[in-house]
Amino acid sequence: MRNLLTVCLGNYCRSPVAQIALARRGGTAVTVRSAGLIGKWQGQPANPSMINAARRLGLDLTSHRAEQITLEALDWADEVLAMDTAVLDTLRAICGEANEHKLGLYLPGRDVPDPMGQGDEVFNDCAVLIEAGTALHIGRGHP
Repeated sequence: MRNLLTVCLGNYCRSPVAQIALARRGGTAVTVRSAGLIGKWQGQPANPSMINAARRLGLDLTSHRAEQITLEALDWADEVLAMDTAVLDTLRAICGEANEHKLGLYLPGRDVPDPMGQGDEVFNDCAVLIEAGTALHIGRGHP
């Protein structure tokens, strides 16, 4: 069993979709959690536009509640997948040497663009990109 942690800025749009998409693809082989760097939306549901975008892919985000990153979550994870380079840089600054080897981008060499403040089409494109990225972490040589 692998423990994956997906992280974005607020755990409000991107990382929740990655969490449920990875969990669906990985089944019992993975446990997936998500978190955000900031606590602005802590305890709140996912962004309504992202809930709708995820629904189009057969993913149910309605039970999601945003969580802020903790050192305990970093310790728990086998892999920490940052949604963009800025998030990855912040994680490197806070995680300490013991966890740095676990860090990487969700899409190696590429950011998952933050859809906040944009239209539904951007949220839909973001969700599709995230769902497609699950193949990079589960399957094809991964347990």
